[in-house]
Amino acid sequence: MDDKENTFLKNRIRELSSACWQRDIPTYTDFLALDEQAVFRAEQGKLPPVKFLLAGGYPEAERKIACFLPSYAEENDPSWVPIVSLDARPADSRFTEELTHRDYLGALMNLGIERSCVGDLVLEDKVCHLFCLERIADYITREFTRVRHTEIVCARSPEGRTFRPKTERVSGSLASVRLDALVALAFRLSRTKAALWIDGGKAFVDGTCVTSASFSPKPGAVIAVRGLGKFRFAGTGGESKKGRIFADIDRFC
Repeated sequence: MDDKENTFLKNRIRELSSACWQRDIPTYTDFLALDEQAVFRAEQGKLPPVKFLLAGGYPEAERKIACFLPSYAEENDPSWVPIVSLDARPADSRFTEELTHRDYLGALMNLGIERSCVGDLVLEDKVCHLFCLERIADYITREFTRVRHTEIVCARSPEGRTFRPKTERVSGSLASVRLDALVALAFRLSRTKAALWIDGGKAFVDGTCVTSASFSPKPGAVIAVRGLGKFRFAGTGGESKKGRIFADIDRFC
């Protein structure tokens, strides 16, 4: 994000929070990427004292919107979040290509939809679970009919469905519980290479950018590294005879 985009986002966040505070109405940003969420967190102390929440449609979401809530809203009430969950799948599973995240996202963008209106897309068993702003949900279900050469159908997810992305358990031993060691374990890197990603501002712990390789995440923290992927630090379980710490992580598939 360049300086111009940074300034625009800061002004937009201040404008929306002020409108909520002065008029006592709910206001929302579009979906924010991790670096944009970092800007939001940096601005929090400068905003009016309104209630807010960050939401992406499911607990582990990477892209989230900031919701500023009126005084009469219950704190952290998800019913105020204008996000809709959609399921897109091939019309006939017998005649379908191997479609990727990039294929689905590219097809959505070809409909003229801005990236900030769409949150995470998660592929599972030939179904693309996607999260979008409520105002464009009907347009997507109506117009999203093809990905590459494959005809698809898109509809709102079943009422009451809870979505949990698939994870893969990865275990190993660490000299110490540091961010660079966990990133190295998750993505099969050397600690030196992992540190380069962290130093470059690519690592986010629970949505906050962390540039210190020695930072110690707490068990349960969700760590995302832009360009590599995302995982949850599941915790530790004892030490080896040489004093190394056994650690478990759940890497999102």
